[in-house]
Amino acid sequence: RGTWTPDGDPQKSLKAGKLSFSLEGKRLKGHWALVRMKLDGKDKKRNWLLIKGRDAHAIGEAEPEPVEKATVSAISGVSNDDLAKGKTLRPDHRARARKPDTMAPTATLAKLAGAKKAILPVFVEPSLAVSAAQPPDGPEWLHEIKHDGYRMQARIDGGKVELLTRKGLDWTKRFHPVAKALKNLPVQAALIDGEIIAQDAAGHSSFSSLQVDLKAGRHDRLAYYVFDLLYCNGVDLRGVALQERKRILASLMASADASTTLRYSEHLDVGGETILAHACKLGLEGIISKRGDMPYLSGRGEHWVKSKCMLRQEFAVVGFVPSAAVKNAIGSLVLGYHKNGELVHAGRAGTGYSSEEALSLRKILQPLAEDKPKFRKTPTAVSMKDVIWVKPQLVAEIEYRGWSADSLLRQAAYKGLREDKAAAEVVLEKTVAVTARQPKAATAHVKLTHPERVLWEQNGFTKQALANFYAGIAKWIIPHIGGRILSLVRCPQGAGGQCFFTKHAWMGMNEGVRLVDTGDEKPMLAIDGIEGLLTLVQMNVLEIHVWGSQAKDMDRPDRMIFDLDPGEDVTWADVRNAALELRQRLETVGLRSFVKTSGGKGLHVVVPLQPRADWDEVKAFSKAFAGLMATDTPRRYVANMAKNRRRGRIFIDYLRNGRGATAIAPYSTRSRPGAPVSVPVEWSELPDITAGDQFTVDNLEHRLNHLKRDPWAELPGHKQTLPL
Repeated sequence: RGTWTPDGDPQKSLKAGKLSFSLEGKRLKGHWALVRMKLDGKDKKRNWLLIKGRDAHAIGEAEPEPVEKATVSAISGVSNDDLAKGKTLRPDHRARARKPDTMAPTATLAKLAGAKKAILPVFVEPSLAVSAAQPPDGPEWLHEIKHDGYRMQARIDGGKVELLTRKGLDWTKRFHPVAKALKNLPVQAALIDGEIIAQDAAGHSSFSSLQVDLKAGRHDRLAYYVFDLLYCNGVDLRGVALQERKRILASLMASADASTTLRYSEHLDVGGETILAHACKLGLEGIISKRGDMPYLSGRGEHWVKSKCMLRQEFAVVGFVPSAAVKNAIGSLVLGYHKNGELVHAGRAGTGYSSEEALSLRKILQPLAEDKPKFRKTPTAVSMKDVIWVKPQLVAEIEYRGWSADSLLRQAAYKGLREDKAAAEVVLEKTVAVTARQPKAATAHVKLTHPERVLWEQNGFTKQALANFYAGIAKWIIPHIGGRILSLVRCPQGAGGQCFFTKHAWMGMNEGVRLVDTGDEKPMLAIDGIEGLLTLVQMNVLEIHVWGSQAKDMDRPDRMIFDLDPGEDVTWADVRNAALELRQRLETVGLRSFVKTSGGKGLHVVVPLQPRADWDEVKAFSKAFAGLMATDTPRRYVANMAKNRRRGRIFIDYLRNGRGATAIAPYSTRSRPGAPVSVPVEWSELPDITAGDQFTVDNLEHRLNHLKRDPWAELPGHKQTLPL
């Protein structure tokens, strides 16, 4: 207790970033300064430094700090040790003493490894999960169902219960039935972490249902799933391993009335991939994987990992397009996020609204209308058409399938407004690859320099993550690139920087990449296994292109490729139909074909061959075949690469079939926004494929883990000859 006196106008000083003042307190005295630090590009918010001035009250380096000298409260005259020993009870402690308590005694809890006696915290910054394409694996991981609601911290102090959002806002009144149930728990003081949800008709947690219920004042579908215990009866448990914290929490919840809204979030310690697969089949959002041997760590970190069945995150609402069908309703929301303090346009969400929500959102957004916000990069005229811009104050939860080549959301659906987060805090969630999943032998001989370097800014995918990704899919990609001559796209500064093609050796190349004499002036490159693949990652290779022949028989191609490259105004349905027509035409001449996405705008149709015909023969056949399709249907197809002939038509690119020409390898990444991947698919899957860049580093492993068979399993053994 005491007084403080600012030097000058405190408001102006705060705005300027330096507030000087003097303290005359019972403990702290003298001159101080609060100084705002500069952003370093990584921090989401500014930090402040509290600096003691050099005066008569300053202490020397060897002197104890005030907190070390003063162990007794300036207000009550009681020490923390006295409070912990029960010598003196504050009013809130007396309320605790009147409560029935079935929990282990304080002395017993305090003996747990990592536990310490302490006063009940007012609020603890919650632990947050990073995103991953696949859940981590290993005995140290526990896996829980990911609930779709509001993160809530329950603070129980005697007869008082508070429900606090992840930002510390008090939402007790909003969820008073939950608070009432918590008040009846047989514990005197506790801090519980969990999620409040509303269950839909199928019994799943639904954020949309929760919003509807909150607006209607409905509480019968509420449930509070608790998954962590941070404090219990005078003991801070944050330093205790998660497995032990959950054991204590389960004991507490076992005494809860089963008819209340309280639920214990069970965990499983079997394989995360198995649990995720079942969660997705049941229509759930995904799972959370947590290190069972770790303490509770505030903030976002890789000790908690979330794996989703669908991509999902929050975006700032920056505008809307009025509905063309319903008066005073929205047709779609225009979305954005922040990057280094600037607003980035992310596209639109045009589905997911009920008719009531469409009307309600228009009513909420209309008063926020303003001129177009300042974007980091001005959206295209098409993106801005019919948009009514609004102040970016609201946050929407959005589910989506991925990102387009121009960095806009694909198949985005609205799930609800987030009232527990400020729009200024919305940034893209970064998806990480959990290093524990990486096979140790896979990288034993390849050392990555700058593993933290971000190669794809759109999803924060790093060099280490790319190495982990390729190590995880090695058995899928190696059969298609091993033993073939390569052309590579290297991007030293990542996909957003300058990239260049290379097909010859470079300085620092290790033994994992071998040289192949093709008769050219310089030898070309090939790899045979995982070591070579990871060497390419080390050299920032983001695209792997391959010859259509084996290096050991380089002049006899064993694959013929047709690249269906759509021009402007060509729909994806047209591209799919072109692939199916090409397949049918090939079958009429006795050739079986296989299909893959290009990782770009189109599809590749691949014909396996006996390595008998030479390059000239294969190129001549493919050229004639493409030309025939273009002649038969000139309004849809073109076999000439001239850009001016391709508008509204599909270029059937046969030029991949010449000596020295290459095509993107199956399962190779592309140096495009969002890190798309070229992926083999079954012909029967084609109607469900929505774009050439549908598969990315974020969702490919999930696809591969749920395939019943390799779509190209029969390609290597299906050798056929051209009907020459």
